[in-house]
Formats: sequence, C-alpha cells, structure tokens
Amino acid sequence: MERNQKQGGGNEEEESNETLDSSSKLYEAYNELHGLAQEFSMPFDAPAILVVGHQTDGKSALVEALMGFQFNHVGGGTKTRRPITLHMTYNPSCSLPRCCLVSGDGDVEGCGDRRMSLEEIQGYIEAENMRLENEPCQFSEKEIIIRVEYKYCPNLTILDTPGLILPAPGKKNRALQVQARAVEALVRAKMQHKEFIILCLEDCSDWSNATTRRIVMQIDPELSRTVLVSTKLDTKIPQFARSSDVEVFLRPPARILDGCLLGDSPFFTSIPSGRVGSERDSVYSSNEEFKKAISLRELEDIACLEEKLGRLLSKEERSRIGVSSLRLFLEELLQKKYMESVPLIIPLLDKEYRSTTRKLRDINQEICNLDEMKLKEKGRAFHDSFLAKLSLLLKGTVVAPPDKFGETLQDERTNGGMFIGADGQFSQKMMPNAGMRLYGGAQYHRAMAEFRLVVGGVKCPPITREEIVNACGVEDIHDGTNYSRTACVIAVAKARDTFEPFLHQLGYRLLYILKRLLPISIYLLQKDGEHLSGHEVFLKRVEVAFNNFAETTERACRDKCMEDLVCTTRYVTWSLHNKNRAGLRQFLDSFASMDHSSFGGNSSCSAPTQQNSSLGPVNNDTKLDNKKTDTNSCSHTTETRLVDLLDSTLWNRRLAPSSERIVYALVHQIFHGIKEQFLVSTELKFNCFLLMPVVDKLPALLREDLESAFEDDLDSIFDITQLRSSLGQHKRDLEIELKRIDRLKEKFREIHGKLNSNCVHPKNFSALA
Repeated sequence: MERNQKQGGGNEEEESNETLDSSSKLYEAYNELHGLAQEFSMPFDAPAILVVGHQTDGKSALVEALMGFQFNHVGGGTKTRRPITLHMTYNPSCSLPRCCLVSGDGDVEGCGDRRMSLEEIQGYIEAENMRLENEPCQFSEKEIIIRVEYKYCPNLTILDTPGLILPAPGKKNRALQVQARAVEALVRAKMQHKEFIILCLEDCSDWSNATTRRIVMQIDPELSRTVLVSTKLDTKIPQFARSSDVEVFLRPPARILDGCLLGDSPFFTSIPSGRVGSERDSVYSSNEEFKKAISLRELEDIACLEEKLGRLLSKEERSRIGVSSLRLFLEELLQKKYMESVPLIIPLLDKEYRSTTRKLRDINQEICNLDEMKLKEKGRAFHDSFLAKLSLLLKGTVVAPPDKFGETLQDERTNGGMFIGADGQFSQKMMPNAGMRLYGGAQYHRAMAEFRLVVGGVKCPPITREEIVNACGVEDIHDGTNYSRTACVIAVAKARDTFEPFLHQLGYRLLYILKRLLPISIYLLQKDGEHLSGHEVFLKRVEVAFNNFAETTERACRDKCMEDLVCTTRYVTWSLHNKNRAGLRQFLDSFASMDHSSFGGNSSCSAPTQQNSSLGPVNNDTKLDNKKTDTNSCSHTTETRLVDLLDSTLWNRRLAPSSERIVYALVHQIFHGIKEQFLVSTELKFNCFLLMPVVDKLPALLREDLESAFEDDLDSIFDITQLRSSLGQHKRDLEIELKRIDRLKEKFREIHGKLNSNCVHPKNFSALA
C-alpha cells in the first residue's frame, strides 16, 4: 500500500512537472511570437496586459509589485517615455530576477539579446528617458522589450505605457499640452490592438470621476476587455467618514460603471513606498523584503476596511483587495486568452510562412536576374506597363482608391492653384463634382470645365472717361477723333490684361494634374506586381523624364495659346467680334434713336398727325404732295442729325454722353468677342498640344531616353552593386524570419497537440503562480 502511495505520489509529481514544462513552453512561444510581431511587423498580436493611467496614478509601481521586484524609476513627472514590454515567466529555480533586454536585431537563436542586471536595466531606461526628453518628439512608440524569469514572477506579458497628462489651460502651458496630445495618441494606438487586455488605473475615491476611463472607453466603449483598478487604497480609506461610503466605493452601482467590465467589479491595490537598494535613503534591502511589505500592506488594508465597515469582508470582496489578488486574476485571464488563441495562431503562422517563402523565392529570382540583358528587358517591360497605366488613368478607371489619390476641387485649388480674376476667386458651389475626389482624366476634365465657367463669366472691366480721352490721342493727318479706334485700343488692352493671367493659371493647374499621374501609376504597378522594387535610380530617371516632358509640353502649349491671345488683342476684325453687321447696326440705331429723341419731340419724319385724319377725305394729288413734302423734310432732318452726330463725334473733342456710350458699347462688344475666341482657342490647344502628346509623343520620348541610358552606363542606372548588396541583406533577413516562424509553428503545433490530448488542461495553469 505504501508502495502504491509512493507510486501515486510519483505520478502526481511527474504530471505536475509535465504541466509545468508545457506551460513554460506556452509562455515562451507567446513571448517569442510577440517579439517576432514587433520586429517584423507581423499582422498578429500575442495576448498581453496593457497598463493605462495618468501620471502619478501609480502605474510603474503597480507593475513592479506584480513582478515582485523593482526595476524602474517611479515618482512624480514623466518616468516612462517609451512603452516597456515585460515578458514575465515563472521560474522557481531563479532566486534572483534573470533579465534580458531584447535588442530587436538578434539572430535566430536570440544571441543579439543582452543579459543585463536590474541596475543596468534601470540605467538603460533612464538613459532612454533623458534622450527622448531632449528630442522634439519627447515620446516614442517603439517598445523596450525585457524578458524576465523569477521565482516570484507571474506568467504575464505586461506593457507599461507612458502616463497620460492633464495639462492646465493657457498659452504658457502650450508645451505641456503638446506632450499630452502625443502621449494620448501613443496610448490610444496601443489600445487599438484587440488582443490586449486593458488595465485601467484610477486614482480617485469617487467612481463618477472617470479620468482614465474616459479615454479608455473611446476605444473600448463597453469595457469588455478592460480591468478597472483603484490604486493607493491605503490613502483613500481614511477619507471615508461613513461605512456607507465605503460600501459604495467597494461595490459601485451599475449606473456609474456602465458596460461589461472584466471581473464585474474593480480591484483595489496599495503599494508600499520606498525603494530597494543599499543607499542611505533605501527602505528595503532586498526584493524579498519588498514583496513581504506588499503582502503586509494587503492585510492592513483589509483590516482597515473591515474596521470602517464594522463587519468582515466576504470572500468575494477579499478577492478584489491587494496586488496578489489582481495578479492571480490577470494570470488566469491571460492564460485563458493564450489557450483560446493557440488554434488561431497556427493558421496565421502558416500564412506568414508561405508569404515569407514567396518573398524569399522572389528575392532569389531577382538576384539571378542581375545581368545586363535581363535588366534591360525589365526596364523595357516597366516602360510599357507604366505607359499602359498612364493611358488607363486618362481614359478613366476606379482601380486606384479615390480616398487615397483623389482630390476634391478645394484640394486641387490648394495644391494646383486657383483661377483668380479681377473679381476674385470663383465660387465652388457653382461647379459640378466639386466635392468628389477625382484623379486622372476626370480631374483634367473638371479643371477645364472650371476654366470655361470662370472665364465665361468674366465681365469687361470698368471704363473711365479718362481712359477714353487718353485713348483718343491725335491722328497723324488731322486733330479730329476716331472713336472706333479709341474703342479698339481700350478693348484689346483690357482683354490682354484680363485673360493672360488665366492662361498661366490653367497651364499650372493642368500640369499639376498631369504630374499626379506618376505616383498613381506607380501604385497601380505595385498593385499588379509590375513595379521595379529596389531600382530607385532607374525609377528616379523615369520620374525626371516624365516631369521634364510634362513641363516642356505645357510650356510649348502655353506659348501657342499666348500667340493666339496676342493676335486677337493686336488687330480687331469686325466680322469676328460682331458676327455680322446686324449686331452693330442694331446697336448704333438704338443710339441714333436716343439722339433723335434728344433733338426734339416734333420731327418731320413722324407719322401723320390726328389733325390730318380729321380733315376728312382728300384727293390723291393732295396725298402725293403731302408725301413729297414729308420725304423732303425727313431727308433734311436725317442730314441734320448726321451733321450733329459728326460734330459731336469727329469735330468736337469734348466727350459727349452719346460718344461715351458708343465707345463703352463698342469696347464691350470687342471684349466679348475676344473672350469667346480665347476660350475656344485655349481649350482646343491644351487638348491638342498638352493632353494628346502624353498619348502619342511620350512613349517614343521615354523609350528614346531609356535606350540612351542603357547605352551610357547600365550600372549607374540600375545601381547593380548597391542592389546586389541590399538584396543579399534582405535575403538574410528573410531567412532569419523564416526560421523563426518555422520554429514557432512547431512549438504551437506541439502545444496544440498536448491541449487536444488533455495533457495540459486550463485548470492546471492556475496552480503555477
């Protein structure tokens, strides 16, 4: 029987050792997974505890208490400027903490990681804080990763984040306000990871005062992955005067803590003050004394609470008091997350293994293709693909995402310039598709439509009497005035000053739109796997060639448009501006009738009066005589009016109202004709001499430039030496990554197999703390 008992005891011990070994492998695998994700930006996260709180809430002190030893600087102000990731592993054989700083650039076996003492860890963290304090951005998202093995360590991965800041308002605190925004952005980015359990610290005696919870609930509104902790319990107990206040504090109402809080209610912790060390101001000589002080503080807190309440705490209430209770809860919670995630991690690792294998195969193929003929063929293939993408963008496509590459009209105006005339900027509300994010041919068409709308709405600038008089001048053979010449002089001068700026604005805007085609085309090439990665010198040459072509073509097109504008503003052709004589005749007749009415109301050219009709019937001879008399009188009046008109417009240099109106109307007529000609000619020339050359001239010019580069120096174009070196380094990195992923796959498969065979059951993990 005794033998059977010994045999049974041996089986239990063997099972315990097997469980301990399996759990250690599980934590080791997850720690390595976290490091791999950080180093190579893997698309998965290992479960971890993310500590979030404001400055002086006791974040770093709580983390040290959970670990069982002190490692960081604590106290007022900012003591953490980089997130610190602590991979803690329970190891009963380590009587002293065994720390290792993960460098992030180690090889497969982790030889790049540095074994460091606690003092060296503290010095490293302090040096990093001082370095960042002197930089413009005083915080960094890059984590300090530390692996720890210790007999008092729980099996946890904890991320300690910089403390949130509540700066005072006002201009004098602007620097602190900038820091506060930087810290909050860093913490919010870490909380976005769905695998992280958020440890939300609150230093308050009133749960309605949600300082840290306010920020946490912006990321986790239901608090479904948040553990709430009230720190510095020993300082809050004396503040309660009545037992009812303590009851509300220990069990806050559901209306105050909305959501599905992890653990259903908050935890309460106290950390004894004092540092471990041999200095004169040190309180504890060893970490064992520090750990005992934490346990003693828990007992004292429970005793004080029971004294305030006048009763004993229940078992459930005791399970929420103290660091040890919080550590046990977090460890069991994280272990559950580990177990649930194991089956999900294996497919992700398989996917990453296939992806890395494919990248490595591509790198090997690129290294094999580093010969002259293959590089030339790759360059020519890129040339053809690049031109195909350009053509596709001009014709129209939805392959490139508009939210990334599209621009609204306001964005386009800001980056490519606005159409601004004498009347100021044109209203965006009148433009169709103004709020749509466009690129390529659609953006080109919208810019041209805006040009037509803006220029088409331009009115002739105001004309002053001084301008008319100055434009009259003196003829070379007489001192009379020629108001038709005056109108032409004024009209062409104002048209030239008005329309020339629009020409330059249109050229700049369309050139900007064409240059935007280059990065969008590169994106499409990358998306289709046709991009020449690693050939920056070659790509830069293509970019320079394309931009030079666009700039030269736009400048030549603008010069052609400028020639047309000079022509239409140098010589006035009446048939161009009036279309036919009817417009001008109708206009002059209107002024003639106005002048006629000003000469007097009783004109001999008027129709027969009512007095004639009242005389009764008359014979034909009388009618004929009356008709002759009226004709002679009308002819005489017309001659008189003509003489008066010439007197006021040719022989008299005094600017009469009628002359001013004639000049004003002629100027408007000529200005309108120039505007119509300018609009039609400019749009046609930009389409023919800027847009079309991208289609029919750019391919030949790019190919000519490419072949010329190939003949000059192929090595300088593709930078073969540098490329071979970078590809070799990339290959080595991928090989390291592949081996690490393969080793992790085997670890997780082994763990998954043991879980399926019930060799390791979740309930067994709780006994390992």
